[in-house]
Amino acid sequence: MKLSTVFKLTVAASALSVAAMASAAPVCTKLPPAKWLSQAQMKAKIAKMGYRDIKVFQVSGSCYEIYAHTKDGKRAEVYFNPVTGAVIQNNVD
Repeated sequence: MKLSTVFKLTVAASALSVAAMASAAPVCTKLPPAKWLSQAQMKAKIAKMGYRDIKVFQVSGSCYEIYAHTKDGKRAEVYFNPVTGAVIQNNVD
C-alpha cells in the first residue's frame, strides 16, 4: 500500500472516532423541548447545586450540559435531565 493511502485511511479513521465521541452524550429524556425547564430555571437549579463559574451551558442531544467548577474547585462536565434537573452524568477532574 502506498504511504498516501495509509495516511488517508488513518485520517478517515480518526475523523470517525472524533465524531463518535462527540455524539456520546447520554440520553437524558425522551420528552420534547416544550416540556423542558427553561434555561433560566435550569441555571438557577445548577447554582443551588453548588456549581459555579459556568463556562458553557448548552443543549447536548436530549440533555442540558455544562462545563463549570464544583463548589470545591474541581472542573466538571455535567449532563442534566432537562425536565427534572437531575444529574445524569457527572465527569469531574
